[in-house]
Amino acid sequence: MRGKIVHESRGRLRLRLAQTSLSLRQADLLEAWIKSQPWAVEAVVHERTGCLILRYTGDRAVPLNALARFSWETAEETVSLPEHSLRELNRRFQEKLVGKVAWKAFSRLFLPAPVRAAQAVWHMVPFLRKGLRCLVRGKLKVELLDALSIGISACRRDFGTAGMVMFLLEMGELLEDWTRKKSVADLAESLSLHVDRVWLQTGAGEVLTPIGQVKPGDRVLVRAGGVIPLDGVVAEGEVTVNQASLTGESVPVAKTPGGAVYAGTVVEEGECVLEVKQATGQGRYDQIVEMIQRSEQLKSAAEAKASSLADRLVPYTFAGSLVSLVLTRNVTRALSVLMVDFSCALKLAMPLAVLSAMREAGREHITVKGGKFLEAVAKADTIVFDKTGTLTHACPRVAKIVPFGGREEAEMLRLAACLEEHFPHSVANAVVEEARRRGLRHEERHAKVEYLVAHGIASSVDGELVRIGSAHFIFEDEQAAIPAGEQAKFNALPPEFSQLYLAIDGELAAVLCISDPLRQEAKDVLAALRGLGVEKAVMLTGDSPRTAAAIAQEVGVDGFQAGVLPADKAEFVASLRRKGHTVLMVGDGINDSPALSEADAGIAISDGAAIAREIADITVAGDSLWELVKLRRIAMGLMGRIRSNYRLVIGFNGALIGLGVAGILPPALSATLHNLSTLAVSLRSMSPLPQAGDPR
Repeated sequence: MRGKIVHESRGRLRLRLAQTSLSLRQADLLEAWIKSQPWAVEAVVHERTGCLILRYTGDRAVPLNALARFSWETAEETVSLPEHSLRELNRRFQEKLVGKVAWKAFSRLFLPAPVRAAQAVWHMVPFLRKGLRCLVRGKLKVELLDALSIGISACRRDFGTAGMVMFLLEMGELLEDWTRKKSVADLAESLSLHVDRVWLQTGAGEVLTPIGQVKPGDRVLVRAGGVIPLDGVVAEGEVTVNQASLTGESVPVAKTPGGAVYAGTVVEEGECVLEVKQATGQGRYDQIVEMIQRSEQLKSAAEAKASSLADRLVPYTFAGSLVSLVLTRNVTRALSVLMVDFSCALKLAMPLAVLSAMREAGREHITVKGGKFLEAVAKADTIVFDKTGTLTHACPRVAKIVPFGGREEAEMLRLAACLEEHFPHSVANAVVEEARRRGLRHEERHAKVEYLVAHGIASSVDGELVRIGSAHFIFEDEQAAIPAGEQAKFNALPPEFSQLYLAIDGELAAVLCISDPLRQEAKDVLAALRGLGVEKAVMLTGDSPRTAAAIAQEVGVDGFQAGVLPADKAEFVASLRRKGHTVLMVGDGINDSPALSEADAGIAISDGAAIAREIADITVAGDSLWELVKLRRIAMGLMGRIRSNYRLVIGFNGALIGLGVAGILPPALSATLHNLSTLAVSLRSMSPLPQAGDPR
């Protein structure tokens, strides 16, 4: 791809592409391809002008060379786009908005009054039909108020007022429709898989393959803890699948050969070979849309309260108009009251505020799956942390390898990496990374890999039974023995490290000592959270009580539980909730998934296991725990804004009703001010949130 650098600063480029005009798909494709590159921080493509704004890290030559080699064919193979383009959605909204405003201005300036009157009469038919439908059903809703105000204005031959009211109502509907579709699209993006490669089953064995190269009919292997990357059916194996992200089912569903599975769901137990039916995984988007449309799960209580209050206030507006007519015998005053309702602002501003908060969280690398969870974060008084990969550093390292039974250190590391590469947990990643750092290749030699949650991995290599995992798994479950004469060597293992045990044919073969340093910011983050109203912080870990106590004292948590299994973590969180606490759970591993699901809001670290990210309600970047403080501030700012919106909407519209009854405001001005106030509150809801504690 050719282009010209228009402006440049450190870490930022603005390029004018040689292809001056891009299609919507090309713009989406180029933007998605750039964002998938390791050097990219942010990319914005303007399709109309062929302009690209790029923020990057490292040497400028790297992105420039990559862009020079870019081709549309390569991008199509490596990048998957959603079926519904957000760029296309915005384009349609802009065209409709400009079209309505332009037609209104044209008709007002150039059409004669009789034509405008005929146009208004024709235009009011849908509004009157909606009002009559409400009347027939015996429901006092805002549609009936709209129909009465428009109909009465037309009967009084005030077609200008009727036309302006209809124009403002249509603009409000357009904005509301765009907001709803935009929120669905944003949620679909936040829930997107971002899976780059899959294990493709071929005649030569399992091959790690870019997902863009997978075609319908191909077979993909998915193991326990892995996310199902594409829509398809189970060809081999039996698994239990967590489908909560699509269906809301709390219990994993058993899948046997022939059973349909969907992209984005997660294998909790077992492993299967998936026959791909839809190569791009776009069916995921439609599943999300269906879920959002039929379920109130993602709505916060504040949004539901606003919607309910708006409907309950309609009869009072209607009654106020009738009382005004009876007392004053003035139709104009009654119309002024009828022009005002609380529904538009309440129903539109609250979801916009939530959407704005979710967008703001996204800019801070925090993915929130619904307003309900932001509300839980704002109310939370207790936060529970997993230790490994959460309070401790997200990238532990292998500090030492102690072989037993005369085995070679390098060979034991190679074998451990061969097993661990299939299960992306922070400790597993450390083992694989250490093998890579030492230049050890670990080809697929095992027959089958079975992951046992919170225990370890079982396989067979060259006819020998191989087990790797915790001390409980190796010595108690598997009854492995320490080689004769090496008990003293085992007792001398350094106590400051966590240990991963490798056994071959029932005999300890090696111990991998894992350095898991505490995150530097952990103590300060806990102090900041307490300053924002979190009353209690607890740490859960599968480590020994001695290791857990040392970490707990260093980080400053209020309590800890050591040696816990996944079920224990979930039960601990459930017990806190039964006592009336609002609980946040922060974790990153497969064994944290039950507790994440049990909490009021589960928060996963983004570079942890796929199942943890999928089950969690919120995902934060793994770089720093300060994201939790940002999340709490955003959530508290959202709740403050919602309370402020209530005061503004009810206060201002109440004043309009009072001025209408007093005869100060005519109907047209009353309707205009009401709609302008709705627009103002909506725009305010979309503006950046104030920090928690800010008086705004």
